[in-house]
Amino acid sequence: QVQLVESGGGLVQAGGSLRLSCAASGRTFSSYAMGWFRQAPGKEREFVAAISKTGVVKRYEDSVQGRFISRDNAKNTVYLQMNSLKPEDTAVYYCAASDRATVPLLRSEYTYWGQGTQVTVYS
Repeated sequence: QVQLVESGGGLVQAGGSLRLSCAASGRTFSSYAMGWFRQAPGKEREFVAAISKTGVVKRYEDSVQGRFISRDNAKNTVYLQMNSLKPEDTAVYYCAASDRATVPLLRSEYTYWGQGTQVTVYS
């Protein structure tokens, strides 16, 4: 089992930046690939970014720009730096953990999920 808690969301003006954090507890954090997803009102939860267990491999949704995923295994934390935010980035952002050997892109490949953190971008 692993527990995930996101933080860092909030209200930001278009063009601004936010850094989301996801703190993990439970089993060894470095055993999991980590991902960030988002869900806007009335829409499906969609992939944003993912990072391998060691942090070497990173994957991003093609349409998402200005996003950078990183992790600190010593702190059991994964981050999502978001720059140049737009109103359409407004969503609840979730982090997730996967024990797959690869860097998963699909929701179904993730086992553990946080509760989410709200990001609201206004123009």
